[in-house]
Amino acid sequence: QVRLVESGGGSVQAGGSLRLSCEDSGSSHAIGPMAWFRQSPGKPREGIAAIDEDASTSIADSVRGRFTISHATTKYSMTLFMDNLKPEDTAMYYCAAAPKWIILAHPPNWSEFKYWGQGIRVTVSA
Repeated sequence: QVRLVESGGGSVQAGGSLRLSCEDSGSSHAIGPMAWFRQSPGKPREGIAAIDEDASTSIADSVRGRFTISHATTKYSMTLFMDNLKPEDTAMYYCAAAPKWIILAHPPNWSEFKYWGQGIRVTVSA
């Protein structure tokens, strides 16, 4: 059983920083790569950052240089560090994970992420 639990997020002014965390609280640890997606109103869901079990990472062009991703306490938990936030970063952010047999491609095959958290809101004001 996979259960992705997100925390963090909130509201910040442009130029500020936020941190999002996600942990697989399930007992099976049946996940491999983990990722963050985001979705703004009227836009498709976008994969923005991913990390594999070996800590290799991939960052989307839209956030590269401002966002970083790393494992937290174990390879079943991760943190997204968001710096120099812009109003266009306002969105619902979703933690996701791929099955354990998946090896993270570079760039990632975002369709391989099958498990999802509930989502957490990030609002950046001008």
